[in-house]
Amino acid sequence: MKRLTTEKIDRLIPYPPGKPIEELERELGITGSIKLASNENPIGPSPMALKAIMDNLNRLNRYPDGSSYYLKEKLSKVFNLPMERILVGNGSNELIELAIRTFLTPGEEVIQALPTFLVYEKVVNGAGGELVSVDLKDFRIDLDAVKRAITPKTKLIFINNPNNPTGTGLSKEELEDFIKSVPKDIVIVLDEAYIEFSSDRVAKGTDFLDKHNRLIILRTFSKLYGLAGLRIGYGFSSPEIVDYINRVRQPFNSNLLAQAAAVAALDDTEFVNKTLTLVNEGLKYLYKRLDEMGLSYIPTETNFFLIKVPSGAKNIYQLMLREGVIIRSMESYGLKDHIRVNVGLPEENERFINTLKKAIRSL
Repeated sequence: MKRLTTEKIDRLIPYPPGKPIEELERELGITGSIKLASNENPIGPSPMALKAIMDNLNRLNRYPDGSSYYLKEKLSKVFNLPMERILVGNGSNELIELAIRTFLTPGEEVIQALPTFLVYEKVVNGAGGELVSVDLKDFRIDLDAVKRAITPKTKLIFINNPNNPTGTGLSKEELEDFIKSVPKDIVIVLDEAYIEFSSDRVAKGTDFLDKHNRLIILRTFSKLYGLAGLRIGYGFSSPEIVDYINRVRQPFNSNLLAQAAAVAALDDTEFVNKTLTLVNEGLKYLYKRLDEMGLSYIPTETNFFLIKVPSGAKNIYQLMLREGVIIRSMESYGLKDHIRVNVGLPEENERFINTLKKAIRSL
C-alpha cells in the first residue's frame, strides 16, 4: 500500500477565526462584549434578506436550487453579465477552494502576496501545490514583484483587492497593466470581498473580464450585506472557466435560505447606503482619535484597518479581550506590532478607543 503523505498538511496551522462573543463571555464570565475582529457588518443583516428568509422557512424540507438560478438571474441584471459567466458558492471561501481543486495539480505553483488572506495558503498546501509568496511593498501588493515570481510552473495567481489584512487597494491602471502582462494560460483569481467599501481609486475586476480569458472575480454577501452566517458568495469569469468549476463543485453547494436572502439583499439599497455611511463616518472618528493618541495606522479602502500598537499586538489583544472588546492580533499574519479592527457602531467605536487607551496605559 502506498504510504500516506501528509507533509504539507502537517505544516498547516488551523485558520484562527475571530473569537465568538459567546465563547469569550463563557470563558471570562463577563457580559456585554463587542466584536470588532472579523470585519462583519455591525448593523446586522439586510432587513429585506431577513424577510426573504422568513418567507422561505416552510420550504426547508426541499433541496435548494442546485443551479442557483434566481440568484444568478439577479446578479446578471445587476452586473449586466450573462448567467453563464456567474458562479455561486458557499461563501467566496468555497470558490477559492474550487478554483484550486479545478486548475491546480500537485507540484504546480500558486503566487500570492504576503501578508494576505490566510485561506489561500491553506487551500494550496492542502492540494499539494507549491505556494510562492511575494512580500508587500509599503503595505501594498507589489505587482511588479508578483510578475517577476512567475515561472513555467505557475498555474494560479491570487490578488486580494482591497487586500486583507492591510486594507490597501490597487488602482485601475496598476491592475490593467498587470493583467495584460500575465501569460494567458495562468488563472488570475481576483478576490474582491471588500470591493463595495472601496473608493473610486480602486480597480473593479468587472472592468477587466474580457482582458484575460482566465480571470476569476470573487465577491461575497458576508460583509456589506451582513449575511456572513449564511455563507453565500459569488463570482464572475469566462463561460469556459465557469463550466469547469461547475463540474467540480458539489451539488446544492449554496443553501436555500442563503440564495433567497442574497436575491433580496441585492435590492436593499437603503441598507447598503446606511452601512456605507456608518463605515465612512466610523473611519473618520477612529482616525481622529488615533491621531490624538499619536498612534500610526494604515488608511484603508475597506471597513477595517491596521493600527500599530506599542508592546506588541498580542499583549494589546489579550488586555482588550479581558475588557470584553474582541479585536484581531496580526501575529498570525507576521505583523507582530499591529492589530486589525473593523468599524463598529458609534458606541462600539468609542468603547474600542477607550479600552485601547486603558490597555496601552497598563503596559
